[in-house]
Amino acid sequence: MAQINRDQLLERARREVPEVTAHEVKAQIDQRADVTIVDIREREEFVQGHVPGALFIPRGYLELQIEQYAPDRDAPLVIYCAGGVRSLLAARNLKEMGYTNVYSMIGGFNGWKNAGFKFTVPRVLTEDQRLRYSRHTLLKEVGEAGQIKLLEAKVLLIGAGGLGSPAAMYLAAAGVGTLGIVDFDVVDVSNLQRQLLHGNKDVGRPKVESAADRIRDINPDVKVVPHNEPLTSDNALDIIRQYDIVLNGSDNFPTRYLVNDACHMLGKPLVDGSIFMFEGQATVYLPDAPEHGVEGGPCYRCLYPEPPAPGEVPSCAEAGVLGVLPGIVGSIQAIEAIKLILGIGEPLVGRLLLIDTLDMSFRTLKVQRDPKCPLCGDHPTVTHLIDYDQFCGFPAREKEEELVLA
Repeated sequence: MAQINRDQLLERARREVPEVTAHEVKAQIDQRADVTIVDIREREEFVQGHVPGALFIPRGYLELQIEQYAPDRDAPLVIYCAGGVRSLLAARNLKEMGYTNVYSMIGGFNGWKNAGFKFTVPRVLTEDQRLRYSRHTLLKEVGEAGQIKLLEAKVLLIGAGGLGSPAAMYLAAAGVGTLGIVDFDVVDVSNLQRQLLHGNKDVGRPKVESAADRIRDINPDVKVVPHNEPLTSDNALDIIRQYDIVLNGSDNFPTRYLVNDACHMLGKPLVDGSIFMFEGQATVYLPDAPEHGVEGGPCYRCLYPEPPAPGEVPSCAEAGVLGVLPGIVGSIQAIEAIKLILGIGEPLVGRLLLIDTLDMSFRTLKVQRDPKCPLCGDHPTVTHLIDYDQFCGFPAREKEEELVLA
């Protein structure tokens, strides 16, 4: 085989790979053309700035990872580097892999900047964070950008008990940057059978304090905001509006209705879970958000328009609960919250997941929005928050998770 030099190699690549200017790429972006732009520079270069919306795949990983991000080999693909040389050779390799519509950007990122076009300076993970979240960032559905979304997210947990414990621990481990916890109960020995946030040394302490200590030990990246107070109609809106997503692990009907109503009024996604004896359920109540193109589903009142009469449904303190069960349901709630933050998968909107651990069955029921719902229906009658304490016959405090099966 005849040897060729650098210039000959580049000339051969230019004959095989079409090139586009920064102005042409900018025009495609402005027109929202269906084109994938890939930055193949090294990480040290990428963090200094990149073309808005560009994927980051370092040159050494391009051929190994491109199929995850661009499975359609006929779709338009623009590759760029710093000056246009590495991208030319990289694009040639992609053509050898069967990509038929791949281009190299002339002048690379330097050409983009010299043209005066705006560029994005990304937030990036620290070296410690890259190691901690490495199993996340390997997933194309997450990546570094998704992990940063998690770090910037704010999730509120209603209750630091059976459901709040696994949810808080997994959200913390996943790197959700801010966790608010509403609970004004203290740790009791009877809690320790299922509430893994707390231990023997915490008996008698406020749950928000022991929960904060445990979460900080799991992940120092996480900011814990304790709300050691009962949730009422006076403070619910002020507390909930500070967060992006709410996880409901409350143990009584007054709180469940209050949280549902407040989340709907504020347009906040609510990840709901409940347990009873050997059974559990989980769903997501997502209000309409037309400005974001989101069509919401039913709310809690679509299933249960009004709270039950006092004594109609026994509490877990009366009927008991399998200690492992809240670990299952709370973990599902954590997964649903992460999916909402990342915008991946199909959340449990309009679907009620029912779990029976005795026969280990998982059933999903479709739930429709009720046009006659007193909160989210066509003619709502619930227009302000209601404290149901006296009506339900429950004190407004976390005792244990209640479950009403459909």
